[in-house]
Amino acid sequence: MGRLTQLSRSVHGKRVLVTGAASGMGRATAFVFADEGARVAVVDLHAERVLEVVDEIRAAHGADAAHGFVADVGDHDSLKRLVTGVVDTFGGIDVLVNNAGISLVNSAFQGEDDYETNWARTLDVNLTAHSRLIRLCLPHLQAADGGGRVVNIASTEAIVTTPGLAAYAATKAGVVGLTKSFAVELGRHGVTVNCICPGPINTGMTAPIPDEAKEVYAKRREGPRQHSAGNQENHRHKKRQGNHRCRWRALFGLPFK
Repeated sequence: MGRLTQLSRSVHGKRVLVTGAASGMGRATAFVFADEGARVAVVDLHAERVLEVVDEIRAAHGADAAHGFVADVGDHDSLKRLVTGVVDTFGGIDVLVNNAGISLVNSAFQGEDDYETNWARTLDVNLTAHSRLIRLCLPHLQAADGGGRVVNIASTEAIVTTPGLAAYAATKAGVVGLTKSFAVELGRHGVTVNCICPGPINTGMTAPIPDEAKEVYAKRREGPRQHSAGNQENHRHKKRQGNHRCRWRALFGLPFK
């Protein structure tokens, strides 16, 4: 039976690069792409954790379903080596998921050295890395069959903020702005750029937050659209904005909890 539509919604066979993929939302995202038949580049800072995720995917889907890459996304040279390695392994890149991020204390009352160090590192990892990686992947995304896809992970902290996380809030708002700019610039060149603003998700990063604080956070209104999620399983399906169902769209900042 023939198809009734022209654009494929499948990610089967697509080559997907996921940063911060050794744990939390990144790991869940790598799993869902692999489950749907994509070939996944599992990228993170720690080799042992990368290998664990790669082994889990390969055990379920075979040796070619995933390959691991160790990279510090806050370092430009490391990103250059990463993209070269992924292209050498997969022959190209169809989907980029900029998921890697950190949350460091950044308070107006903090000592100068700690404030400056945490500010600079957070910007490098949470925002500058997104921009650099999109640019490095761009030639390959443009060459992707059906067009390339970029999914940037921001946060509801881009909309409503928590005291003492100035750099985190600033970078997540920056990711929203970066997504808007690249979306209108790259859409006409066959590359869609989307942004997701997750609320509280149960991951290693949020584990130290007291339950009382999580309850307060969860009740805050991020905007006119309210979504119920709260775990990695639901969150990872939001990231399937990376599929190939359309040629140009930009969900600049989709908030959900």
